[in-house]
Amino acid sequence: MKTICFYFQIHQPFRLKRYRFFNIGRDHYYFDDYANEDILQQIAARSYIPANRMLLDLVNQYKGKFKVAFSISGVALEQLEIYAPEVIEGFRELSKTGNVEFLAETYAHSLSSLFDPEEFRNQVTHHAERIEMLFDQKPTVLRNTELIYDDKIAEMVYDMGYTKMITEGAKHILGWKSPNYIYQAASEPKLKLLLKNSRYSDDITYRFSNYSWNEYPLTAEKFISWIAATPSEEEVFNLFMNYETLGNIQPSHTGIFEFMKALPRFAFEHEIGFSTPREALENNKPIGAITVPNPISWSDEERDVSAWLGNKLQQSALKSLYEVGERVRLCTDRRLKQDWLYLQTSDHFYYMSTKHFGGEQSQFSPYMSPYDAFNNYMNVLSDFIARVKAQYPDTVDNEELNALLTTIHNQEMEIKRLQMELKTVIGSNEALLVKKIKKTEKAGKD
Repeated sequence: MKTICFYFQIHQPFRLKRYRFFNIGRDHYYFDDYANEDILQQIAARSYIPANRMLLDLVNQYKGKFKVAFSISGVALEQLEIYAPEVIEGFRELSKTGNVEFLAETYAHSLSSLFDPEEFRNQVTHHAERIEMLFDQKPTVLRNTELIYDDKIAEMVYDMGYTKMITEGAKHILGWKSPNYIYQAASEPKLKLLLKNSRYSDDITYRFSNYSWNEYPLTAEKFISWIAATPSEEEVFNLFMNYETLGNIQPSHTGIFEFMKALPRFAFEHEIGFSTPREALENNKPIGAITVPNPISWSDEERDVSAWLGNKLQQSALKSLYEVGERVRLCTDRRLKQDWLYLQTSDHFYYMSTKHFGGEQSQFSPYMSPYDAFNNYMNVLSDFIARVKAQYPDTVDNEELNALLTTIHNQEMEIKRLQMELKTVIGSNEALLVKKIKKTEKAGKD
């Protein structure tokens, strides 16, 4: 039986305020709270709130046969809790149905998987804990930032305890193969992969309201007929997209909500079901392995990481940022650690891209140019690094830092061991005391 797997990404960065050279050393608050609140509330009203309501109605209408999944970055969750708590409540209602899955990802929607394996592990763990706390679900499927994936990342993900992951079905990787099957990582065969079907996903996300598209208008009946007409052995059709597709990228007047409401009915008529990523990966066996020597993503025609690493501005900014990672992990300053997370968000480096300046990239950027984005970010980063070095100066080299980290880790483990022993001793003493009291009471009665 063919099945459709819907996955929606939700992410909003903490955008930086205008931060000039003269602010360095004087102003340690970097974020544009007004813009962040205004943008999030607008998107929530146009997209997140009505989309949540619609999906809950569909799940209830079809008694659990309609299913979807979400990956919500930690920085987006924080902003939703502050500026649009009703969206969080909507996700809680969806989670309670048992037919909506929440995936794990990097907390800061960062590029740490490419630069700092320890930071990558920490962020995924932090994110999974936040998802479990908010939605009472422990994520079992991992989705890396922007679906970034390669053979090395596969090994890291498996070492972290995950056996399921989703990524891009890039043509230059698949070649003649179809994305409509389950695959496994060549570098770690026990890691199962679910690949985005770019054609069908982009038909909805980008071409749905395009009058010049030869398939316009796209109806639910037509869309499902395309899936039904594929070879019978093709198993799962992964429609991965930004949640803002519903109501923001495709405004409500385009008919996007009506399209989504009609989709399950036509799917069930063709005996096409719906599944979450976990179900799709558990219910189907891999048909083969894919080798990905260089990182892929779901961005641009190239499906690579050049949108974030394509020029020297981006490379320089990322290098400067991750060089202080070990020092930040040593510190106990909560504000410093929070800024470290927010400054890792991939959007900051996307704004520096010179690939499509004047095109799509410019529409989402708050800056006049990529160079403006770079200058503003580097001013902020300069102040941040100065704060880090004030606690852990350059005179302490990396070997000393590593030794200090090891010592601290060993001390933490020893403290935990002693605490466990203390609990055991206290428990034993309490049991003995209770026995003695009972014995005394019994003797008194006799």
